[in-house]
Amino acid sequence: MKRQFLFALYQTPRGKLLQTMEASYLKRSITVSCKQNQLQIGGLGWENEFVDFSLYRNYLILDGKALGDGDALKVAAKAFNLPIQTESMDLVILPHILEFDARRFQTLREVNRVLKPGGELVVLNFSPFSLAVRFQFLWDRKLADSWRAHFISKVRMLDWLKLMNFELLTAAEFGLDSYTISHGKFQLGFASVFAMAYGIRAVKRQYTLIPLAAEKRRKIKLAAATAGLESRSHEDRE
Repeated sequence: MKRQFLFALYQTPRGKLLQTMEASYLKRSITVSCKQNQLQIGGLGWENEFVDFSLYRNYLILDGKALGDGDALKVAAKAFNLPIQTESMDLVILPHILEFDARRFQTLREVNRVLKPGGELVVLNFSPFSLAVRFQFLWDRKLADSWRAHFISKVRMLDWLKLMNFELLTAAEFGLDSYTISHGKFQLGFASVFAMAYGIRAVKRQYTLIPLAAEKRRKIKLAAATAGLESRSHEDRE
């Protein structure tokens, strides 16, 4: 499935409405300072709807075809091999890139590498159960391809992020004419079934391992010292 489908969908009436809702969600999700480093993988062409490039001068768009807003910094590169320093980004945005990426797992590993501990990740994906998205394939006479497409469910996406120590902050579901945002989990209900797409905002956590082995050795030494004191007290009594 090629990414041209995304741009064709945005030209339809429902696609234009989806674009407006996603732009609103992305604008709310960019909570980092304008002096911090932001990375968007996959150009859209309408980034000015959710980013003020006169303030966010460190906003970088990475796209294999150098797509993206004309006022933004752009780099032509592959998502699975980011030419970016490790732990240098405060925010990474993946707008409908994983569905079209044959190396999506390597791309996620690269995102995890360049993102700082405590940095945030924002992901936009199509819902695999959306009839509106399937209908667009039918309109393009590519219905068979749509069922073999790499649509990613919300549960699977969250599982991948948990394996990389990401914690879910907010979840969004984009319906036909509105979208909902929930904190810490996805909402279950009528709107969730008919959502065209969903959004995830997560934070990268870094945990410190507790040296249990060293603690165990210290207890053994304390026990040995206690045994020595007991033996001395026994000798004094004799």
